[in-house]
Amino acid sequence: MKEYYLYILASKKHGVLYIGVTNDLIRRVQEHREGKIAGFTKKYFVKKLVYFESSNYIEDVIEAEKRIKSWKRQWKVNLIEQENPEWNDLYHGLLEN
Repeated sequence: MKEYYLYILASKKHGVLYIGVTNDLIRRVQEHREGKIAGFTKKYFVKKLVYFESSNYIEDVIEAEKRIKSWKRQWKVNLIEQENPEWNDLYHGLLEN
């Protein structure tokens, strides 16, 4: 079964945030990190993977993305800090698995 991801990137701790959805988290984050995606993340140097969640259902991930994008900033920060209080870059851990 295919897996889909909601992810949050940050420029730095408490920096600019970007929320996205993908079916290949490693590839997509790598594209952001290398600046291959023109637009917001490239312009604001948003490259650090600070949060992600997954589901086998794309509808659930898209719904979560819309819901989280509508949240106040502090709620997004709280979500990140529940799982990743130091705002560590989780990308490297993905490569180890």
